[in-house]
Amino acid sequence: MTLTPATKKFILHWGEMGQAWGINRTMAQVHALLYVAPEPLDAEEISNLLDVSRSNVSTSLRELIAWGVVRRTHQIGGRRDRFEAIKDVMETFRVIMAERKRREMDPTRALLEHCIHDAKLGGPDERYTIEQLEKMLEFLKLLSVWYGHIDQLSNSALKRLLESGATLLTFFSKLGRSKSNENGDQLEPAPVGALERIEDPEEPITSIDLKQLEKVVGTHQESS
Repeated sequence: MTLTPATKKFILHWGEMGQAWGINRTMAQVHALLYVAPEPLDAEEISNLLDVSRSNVSTSLRELIAWGVVRRTHQIGGRRDRFEAIKDVMETFRVIMAERKRREMDPTRALLEHCIHDAKLGGPDERYTIEQLEKMLEFLKLLSVWYGHIDQLSNSALKRLLESGATLLTFFSKLGRSKSNENGDQLEPAPVGALERIEDPEEPITSIDLKQLEKVVGTHQESS
């Protein structure tokens, strides 16, 4: 495999992005290389193409395999392990999201619950701390519920959801502004029709046409 200028640019940028996300630069570059490589590569080839040490490549490969975004493969008659990245972007997104939840969100949620428990054993001075920690815990619980729903979607359904994001954002933004009238009472539902009629974020709406919403997002059964 020969690295073209475009491939080099992508690999270098992916390494920089990896550092921004708290991931080792070489690890991110190895992933980028395997993602664009048309065939599996062995550690020696990866080392030569990226001009990094074999030990660094081996460490990065072990970590990428642990994340689930790279897998080990073999060729008939070949004695060396070869490696390839998941090529499906949606599946890569799903794997990374699950691993970050396991490594970051779940431990943080457990820590918050422990801190809240300890704070409640303290005196009145802990009241404000408890309030703030409970807000953070509630937010993480909401994210966990959201992730649970997303994880149940097939890759095709997840793609349709992401493609419909702008429409849904406009819809729920307007829905939030039309929840109550000036007296604080909920407004009576009004016919809306198709979702195409809610493109203007300043036009209030007070009801949801579920059939039209399903057409935009697509149901899990349709996409499975």
